[in-house]
Amino acid sequence: MSNEAPLWNGTPSQVINLPIFVIWGLLFWLVIPIFIILWKWLVIKCTKYELTTQRLKTRHGVFSKKMDELELYRVRDYKLDQPIFLRLFGLANITLQTSDKSTPVVVIRAIPNGEQLREQIRNAVEDCRVKKRVREVDFE
Repeated sequence: MSNEAPLWNGTPSQVINLPIFVIWGLLFWLVIPIFIILWKWLVIKCTKYELTTQRLKTRHGVFSKKMDELELYRVRDYKLDQPIFLRLFGLANITLQTSDKSTPVVVIRAIPNGEQLREQIRNAVEDCRVKKRVREVDFE
């Protein structure tokens, strides 16, 4: 029986599309840019992150949906990245280095309160490792 509980839910901010919206918005009279803008908006709108006490779930896809799951005990390292463009809007990217074969790098893009979420992920990873009695070992 699993005692998995939700810790955080979120989606990337549409701010990451702002340069595309501006450039293609200036060319709206060509009609095709409207479809490009709509597509970019939909891609971000259909991306969802869910952090639980045991996993990070990433759902994405507009027509075909895909869900990636990362067991938290597989996270090896955390990185908070705040490029100047995202900092202007109070957003950040979190990059997780993992020991998972299918997804060795997971990026949570353009989310608010990045430092707080990174710390929350770190605490959840440590708790998960203790509960599952898993240790990270580096061989070089």
